[in-house]
Amino acid sequence: MSSNVIIYVLVGILSIAFMAIIVAVVILRKKMENKDVQRIENLRKGTKEASFSKDILYQRLYVKYLKTPFLKRYLLKIRRRLEINNIDDEYTTRLQAAQIITKALILIVPLTLIVIWLTHNNILLMAIILIFELFLVDSFTDTMVDKLDNRLLEQQIDFFAQMRHAYHENNMVAEALYSTAQDSEHVEISHQAEKIVEILNASDPENELEKYYDIAPNNYLKEFAGISYLTQEFGDRKQGDSSLYLKNLENISQEMQLEILKRDKLNYTFQSLSLISIAPILLLEPLKNWAVGSFSFTTSFYNGSKGMLVQILVMLLTYVCYIFIRKLKDNQATKKVQDEQNPWQEKLYNVPIVKRIVQLFIPKKDTKEYRKLKDLIKDAGSKQKIRWIYVNRLVITICVFIVSIAVFVLLHQIQISYIYTQPTSDYDMLGALEGKEARKAMETTLKHNVFLNMFKGKTDVTVGEIQKAMLKSKEYKNATNTEIENNAKKIYEKLQIINAEYLKWFEVLLALVFSSVGYASPILLLRFQVKMRRMEMEDEVMSYQTIIMMLMKLERVDVEMILEWLERYADIFKEPISKCLNNYESGAWESLEQMKKEVSYEPFIRIIESLQTSVERVPIREAFEELDSDREYYQDKRKETNERLISRKAMLGKAFGFTPMIVAFVGYLIVPLVIIGFMSMSSTFSGMTT
Repeated sequence: MSSNVIIYVLVGILSIAFMAIIVAVVILRKKMENKDVQRIENLRKGTKEASFSKDILYQRLYVKYLKTPFLKRYLLKIRRRLEINNIDDEYTTRLQAAQIITKALILIVPLTLIVIWLTHNNILLMAIILIFELFLVDSFTDTMVDKLDNRLLEQQIDFFAQMRHAYHENNMVAEALYSTAQDSEHVEISHQAEKIVEILNASDPENELEKYYDIAPNNYLKEFAGISYLTQEFGDRKQGDSSLYLKNLENISQEMQLEILKRDKLNYTFQSLSLISIAPILLLEPLKNWAVGSFSFTTSFYNGSKGMLVQILVMLLTYVCYIFIRKLKDNQATKKVQDEQNPWQEKLYNVPIVKRIVQLFIPKKDTKEYRKLKDLIKDAGSKQKIRWIYVNRLVITICVFIVSIAVFVLLHQIQISYIYTQPTSDYDMLGALEGKEARKAMETTLKHNVFLNMFKGKTDVTVGEIQKAMLKSKEYKNATNTEIENNAKKIYEKLQIINAEYLKWFEVLLALVFSSVGYASPILLLRFQVKMRRMEMEDEVMSYQTIIMMLMKLERVDVEMILEWLERYADIFKEPISKCLNNYESGAWESLEQMKKEVSYEPFIRIIESLQTSVERVPIREAFEELDSDREYYQDKRKETNERLISRKAMLGKAFGFTPMIVAFVGYLIVPLVIIGFMSMSSTFSGMTT
């Protein structure tokens, strides 16, 4: 089957799929008139307008997507993340999941058609780009879910403002929270508030609160739920003329406002960088067509193995830069719900032969290498286990080696195919061959192919032997001696190229080098994550200061309770805080001292020292008195920290975002034109001199 037939079939299939989606929408709209739907609409009559309901359409599409094998995986992945925001709300979860999948399909189907149209002459490039689209789908769905989480944060700002007014009326936390939830027009935050009300009214609220901490969408709702529980349990206090509970609500709101501003600035900074980083992939084929059409002497580069090699390198660079941009943009807006019990790595590791092989590479326990790896995983905040990392490393190594060998073999085949199919002209020209010249050049190539097939694989053939064969052939029956001599030289040059196109030892060595890079890539990615987390250390420590400032004025608050709250919201320093809590009963001061030795970040060490002071000498309120007195200073410092963080991320993001574009234009267009142009001019001048 020819490549054109494959292209037409793919275009036809995708066109039919796109039309099927449209037809399905129309059919589902018509089916809205069936008895079941009419019964539902009758029940809702008086509460909704009598018009076509998109919500019901998305509910039906959700069921269809759930039955589609390929879409089911993405649907369930999105659903797991949405369930965090929509507690016990199946209807909203299905609605939002179907909306995201539908928008992704509307984006990906036309993009696939465009890719096929642009790359229909290059099957390999088309296949790689279509595979790359899978990563785009992941990125798109993550962005949509992050937007929902940002919307929840914005709803919390309005909700807390309404909560203040309700609390002023009755001075009771649960009643104010319930009335505000009933009056709120935002569905997502209302569900969260109703859940907190259930916790406050439960027979064992402390236990229910601990369960809620595990499923809360963000830390600010955790803080709100915790402060509400403490206020209801121990009562409110007056701080000056205002309520301490309302003051804490104001502190949480200010934290959320800073976080929303940070996310908005990050989204604005990175909104176009992802597209800029992947644009070179779509430009490769147009650049190639323009260069070949305008300068025919570049055909040997763009249609040969060298051009394909540069294409593959640009695509790999684009993929790497795209991954780094996603890591930089990731602000942990939404919890990444993953299967941490039995992922594919664990399933593969449980195969006996695989387990024995992986164990050979995992460093032994209590060795320096093992401890370094454990610390690296801990510092990166990764939930992976060491055996999973080594499964990843070995799988990537094997895949990279196989793909590298396959690519080298394919490049040799591309070069041989180019020799057999490229029109043979007697001179280089700026434009492309047309008309009689193109037909004559192709006829020459077909004649040469006869002798290429005759002498292919014979490395000791000479020009004289080729000339003798040409004299006896019907292709050159009436040719002059000069024509035979010139064509024999060209055939000999082509034979030299064809006979040299085989897998060489240094290519196998390069494949091993690439495999070693693949083997190191999971560790390099962990180190990159460590760098990103260190950039956000200051922001996390400042959030600790806000938590301590809210707790230090409450009754019955001690150092252990503060540590419990810090552990609840910690990310970067979660491990040392957890260890300190576990050892707290054996000695409060000593456990804090041990934690101080395990961390090296100076602002966090100062917090630990203040906690040590509170253990034996002074009350907590006095130990952290500067946090309250210098509140405005810390707020301004927090803003400055966010600005520096965004600036550093923006600088790295621009470097990763524009690198593929620069490499594509310089390495794939400008440099080949200049080098091949000079070489062509040199050969032309040499021919004229001779």
